[in-house]
Amino acid sequence: MIVLREGNLRVPRWNRKVYAVAGGLTEYKKFCPEMKLEEQVMVAFRQMLEANDLKLSPVEVKGLINFIAAGNFADHFQDQLLCEAKVTDYLGLDPMYDIGVKTGGATGGSTVLTAAMAVASGYADVALAVGWERMSEVDTRTGNYYISTAACKDFETRLSRIYAAYYAPMAVRFAWSYGLSEQTRAKVAVKNHLYAYYSPYAQQPGKYTVEDVLNSPMSTYPLRFLECCAMTDGAACLLLCDEKTAYRLSDKPCEVYIAGGSHTLRVADRRDMAIPLLPHETPDMYEGLRKKEGQRWPGFESFAAARFAAYFAFRMAGIANPLEELDLIETHDAFTISDIQTYGDVGLRPYGQEPDFIESGDAYFGGKCPANLSGGLIGTMHAVGATGIFQGIECLWQLQGKYDKFHGDPKIWASFGKRKPADWMSLQVPNARQAAWISHAGVGSHVTVGVLRKAF
Repeated sequence: MIVLREGNLRVPRWNRKVYAVAGGLTEYKKFCPEMKLEEQVMVAFRQMLEANDLKLSPVEVKGLINFIAAGNFADHFQDQLLCEAKVTDYLGLDPMYDIGVKTGGATGGSTVLTAAMAVASGYADVALAVGWERMSEVDTRTGNYYISTAACKDFETRLSRIYAAYYAPMAVRFAWSYGLSEQTRAKVAVKNHLYAYYSPYAQQPGKYTVEDVLNSPMSTYPLRFLECCAMTDGAACLLLCDEKTAYRLSDKPCEVYIAGGSHTLRVADRRDMAIPLLPHETPDMYEGLRKKEGQRWPGFESFAAARFAAYFAFRMAGIANPLEELDLIETHDAFTISDIQTYGDVGLRPYGQEPDFIESGDAYFGGKCPANLSGGLIGTMHAVGATGIFQGIECLWQLQGKYDKFHGDPKIWASFGKRKPADWMSLQVPNARQAAWISHAGVGSHVTVGVLRKAF
């Protein structure tokens, strides 16, 4: 069994506080032929500058930015190396330094982490985290292959060329280990498609039943199409600042803590490890976890990268019990099974009891810690380089009490050629103080966990 040592478990710390003040999104959809990539990014950038009640003008805010972290999953999609330079130029931010970030599906979260480290270190006072993906530039079959190469090409990519086929055996294994039913998986899909129904940004909104999900076409057994995210075009922008600038720009800044973890690409090489315990856990909680022959941690059931990211981020933020102290969470629900697996990794339930987070109602709006009120990846988007930024922005707007402003305004719906539903409802969490989001890559190779805390 692998046991990590003291230095491996050192908790990161900022040299100075980091704050998020504003965010901007695009509409997320399968194709966006009417805009070039950089024009899509500009839509998110303008919303960030113009619609967030900042106390300085857009030109003045641009004049404060001195670092850009720019994330996109794959140069293959837009056929442009150093795309971050092209985007920075188009946004009018030259000659500020930009650095490209690529960590698979966790690219958005890693981009926020990179921008936050620039502020925390003193390199920058104001840093822009910007991410995008232009997945429609290639056909779906080719795009699926590109994405599949974020797994180990020596092993997993040879077995399958779509990502659902990597997560399907995890779903089978998890059901064998912990008794997960297909109905519980389907409930995740029903919830997230429904929450996307209330978002003008969403690609896959819908009012479905459990039966609808279970009767939808099979992607890779046992995962069905309505349990899977879609390939997406879109962008997102998040503005991070030091404390002095945050209050200069906003009356509603939120403090940021974020950390990451990683693990081998080859799932078959994930050797048995001692479980790093979150602050509210004790060793005796997991004495019987390896009760079946062949079980190990993390195995196929869990993601060590997510557990390590949560281990660090919660300690950075002083969170003792995430279920009790978080008012909402955004998980990386690329598939229903990855969503459920993550509940244990980040401590919303002990390992082995993850399905109860759904079945108890805690994961729903009005529950103890509602998950993916944005619609998540299944309902709203997975423009990969933007995803982890999108999640952080949705958390930020919740803490700032701006869910209705950015989701309920008929003008925003109309700007995307949509009509606000007559039965639209607000998913604003009352008095939300603290939120978290998880940005996840590959079959669990890279993960960041971010925490936002209201600072007003």
